[in-house]
Amino acid sequence: MTISAVARKYGLHPNQVFNWRRLLHEGALSAVKAGEPVVPTSEAKELRLSIRELERLLGRKTLEVEIFKDAVRIAREKN
Repeated sequence: MTISAVARKYGLHPNQVFNWRRLLHEGALSAVKAGEPVVPTSEAKELRLSIRELERLLGRKTLEVEIFKDAVRIAREKN
């Protein structure tokens, strides 16, 4: 059966069926198939920005700890 025939049978526009087939082949529907929740792109982008900011802060704090350790070591060596 052709895609156009399937679309006519179910009252759909053929382009929609072509689009669904393309998404299926690209794996876009695999998250739904696997039972995983689908997250809106805007939410995913927001979460990525939050992660990036947290990683930046973690790097800064790690650097501060290293500087503090060096300062303590130097202070102990002077005494």
